Amino acid sequence: MKRIISLIALFFIFNSCSTDNGDSYLFELLPVTSVDMPAEFTVGGTYQITMHYKRPTSCHFFNGIYYDKKVDPETSKNIRTIAIENAVAQKSGCQTLTNNEVEYSFNFQATSTNPYIFKFWKGKDADGNNVFLEVEVPVN
Repeated sequence: MKRIISLIALFFIFNSCSTDNGDSYLFELLPVTSVDMPAEFTVGGTYQITMHYKRPTSCHFFNGIYYDKKVDPETSKNIRTIAIENAVAQKSGCQTLTNNEVEYSFNFQATSTNPYIFKFWKGKDADGNNVFLEVEVPVN
């Protein structure tokens, strides 16, 4: 019995050491170029927000969004910081895209009577500081 268990254990050990031939990926934030969203919200309403960005190469793939929410303690405004995340395949043969405008939409529900400030990441300036497209939306 011990010999059988030892053989099974060895089988799993050797199989778990096999090499993975899949692509490896890095993750990268891409700048938002423009946004389509309502000019005002109503509490309890759900609204579609569409972000536009440029996909640089054929090796860039949408991987989700970075989404952070907080309330400004001084103004009680709701702050939402949002960025586009792409997975970038680390392989040769990536093509630079010329028709590369992409959009991503998500639904947002207004749950507060206080205004919302959306900060969409546009990249970094020459000094390496984050730059945002800021949109303030009042709530009725």
